[in-house]
Amino acid sequence: MIYKRITTRTLLEMKNNNEKISMLTAYDYTFAKIIDQSNVDVILVGDSASNVIAGNETTVPITLDEMIYHAKSVVKAVQRALVVVDLPFGTYQSDSKLALRSAIRIMKESGAHAVKLEGGSEIIDSVSKIIKAGIPVMGHLGLTPQSIYKFGSYTVRAKEKHEAEELISDALLLEQIGCFATVLEKIPSNLSKKVCSKVSYPVIGIGAGNHVDGQVLVMHDLLGLTTEFNPRFIRRYLNLNNQVSDAVKSYVSDIKKMNFPNDEEMY
Repeated sequence: MIYKRITTRTLLEMKNNNEKISMLTAYDYTFAKIIDQSNVDVILVGDSASNVIAGNETTVPITLDEMIYHAKSVVKAVQRALVVVDLPFGTYQSDSKLALRSAIRIMKESGAHAVKLEGGSEIIDSVSKIIKAGIPVMGHLGLTPQSIYKFGSYTVRAKEKHEAEELISDALLLEQIGCFATVLEKIPSNLSKKVCSKVSYPVIGIGAGNHVDGQVLVMHDLLGLTTEFNPRFIRRYLNLNNQVSDAVKSYVSDIKKMNFPNDEEMY
């Protein structure tokens, strides 16, 4: 089915119709426009901008102002996709009132459609307060990059029974308080299958197997712009890193040889 505009309700309809949901990150106007016109269902303005745009080692340093800047740029380009924005580290974990203020700023200043928060029962007050204010919330369980210093590595999460049970409980809790969807990151595929059998809202996976309702990737990984990050779940559909490098080298060479600009490229 072709949807002219994706909403949170659309995603639920897609799940109920067994239509898989596509989700991809974007951080600027130009790429967001290309992605939106390519019929991606959900565009995530991810705090992964901290890594792929700002060059930080983790997602932790990016600020709320920076996330709003990226979100504003993306929203201007989008006509079809649902735009979801990550609440960055430190803007929601310890204070539900701060969480609400942060979410309101994102919605009012960027024009985005929803926010995403990492965590389960430990952030439930923040999630609940945001939802009660009328702001749609997407959850995020499993590997939660904002907590990388707590975990100490990016290894697969919830392999142990107690952690798997806690994840299932959190997924149900997020549904109960009104989240419209949840991302599951880097967990065993049999666990994501179990989660999907217990919840009625859409579940989006990244490194969570193919039993989920949709998939999300970081745009820079999909396009092959990044080369250092190579987890099993990434599929690179292009090798833009090499292609861009070759193009720039050709440009430099043409300048040095005085082949650019040529007669047709001058006024």
